[in-house]
Amino acid sequence: MKALAFIVVDQDYIPGKIVDIDLEILLKIRKKNLWPIDEHIKQYSEDDLFDIIEFLHIHVSKPVDGTYHNWNNCGMHWETFNKIEGQSEFRQKINELLNMYSKTFELSEKGEILHKPEVGFEKIFEADIPSQDQNVTDRISSAILRYRRHGSTMDDRRQAVRDLADVLEYLRPKVKSILTKEDEKDLFNLANNFGIRHHNEKQKTDYDTSLWLSWMFYYYLATIHVLLRKINMDN
Repeated sequence: MKALAFIVVDQDYIPGKIVDIDLEILLKIRKKNLWPIDEHIKQYSEDDLFDIIEFLHIHVSKPVDGTYHNWNNCGMHWETFNKIEGQSEFRQKINELLNMYSKTFELSEKGEILHKPEVGFEKIFEADIPSQDQNVTDRISSAILRYRRHGSTMDDRRQAVRDLADVLEYLRPKVKSILTKEDEKDLFNLANNFGIRHHNEKQKTDYDTSLWLSWMFYYYLATIHVLLRKINMDN
């Protein structure tokens, strides 16, 4: 009601803060023919639906106070809204529905539909990145979002692994005193030998891409967390 619009029995359609919803969706999502939802939902792809859920999360608010319009049982005209509470309730209800979906997704606190973590790896996404270096934290956060984002392709996931490998490369001078030469070599050979970085004909490419990218992503992410904590302890 606050952002989108509502219907009043004696005034018909009253726009919200967003006057042209179709244009707003086009600017935010870069797609047409998604609004109104009830007219287009049967043609939605999975990505269309998730894009709309994310759009709604941006604009949803919980009504707090207003006046009751008696005429013809019109109902409440809300005037005060709480965005944080509205988004929280929206996430809760959407995640209840997503839990019944055949695929494993969740609506995050930032309003992004993400693939749920593999079982046993939930904590690593909840943990703070133990670094004050924005070059490190931004690259890790970007890699995580690229990997977990709904609609992510194998190329997206390969790039996410490449980004984490780049973080390790950036940290390499600091970890030389922590790792043995062989461990350091193995750590970087993993990405170099499996077609993630520095392409050449000697690289292995005949592997199960989905399985290996998943393993490399979690392996690198966990390794980065351990190394950053070790660096902090030594300092």
